[in-house]
Amino acid sequence: MQGEMNEHQNKAERWSAYYQQVHGRPPHETLVQALALFASNRPPEPFAIDLGCGAGRDTLALLEAGWHVLAIDAQPEAVQHVRAGTPLAALSRLQTRVAVFAELPPLPPADLVNASFSLPFCHPTHFDTLWANIRQAIRVNGRFAGQFFGENDSWAHDPDKTVHTKTQVKSLLQTFEIEMLDERDEDGSTACGDAKHWHIFHVVARKRA
Repeated sequence: MQGEMNEHQNKAERWSAYYQQVHGRPPHETLVQALALFASNRPPEPFAIDLGCGAGRDTLALLEAGWHVLAIDAQPEAVQHVRAGTPLAALSRLQTRVAVFAELPPLPPADLVNASFSLPFCHPTHFDTLWANIRQAIRVNGRFAGQFFGENDSWAHDPDKTVHTKTQVKSLLQTFEIEMLDERDEDGSTACGDAKHWHIFHVVARKRA
């Protein structure tokens, strides 16, 4: 029991350090691209779900662009960051929820599901259910924006993380029009400065049906 408590505390501390590192950074490029693609056909009251919202860099960009947002994260501290950083004028357009992917209820209909670097942290056992939930939530002509980790990623052998080949990514998107699929397979570092090899698929896709 003590070991589990220490592990939980260490995990919370790692996430807290991550939030401090990314605080104030601009939104992810996949979200920027998705918003640009909505420019000519944006719904009158656009609604987005930000899965794994973290410190809120994408949530805040969506709110600034006039969207209504449901921000979801497994870490209560993440939701606290989001709410603390939201201007008072935008709070009426923000909903937040603390939930882990394995226990996520059906998502509400959305024009955009944004999942920046969060889906690989879903345990493989639960990924298919999570993806079906995402696909069901996105309205026709709505979009998905986010990342998948590839098989060459440093974390690919972690049994708690989900990775995909390029073929598998395309299969997940078979009911979508792929508008961006940018594969990166390169050395780099994490937000906290640790050396890491990244194998990432950056995706923006519009739901056809």
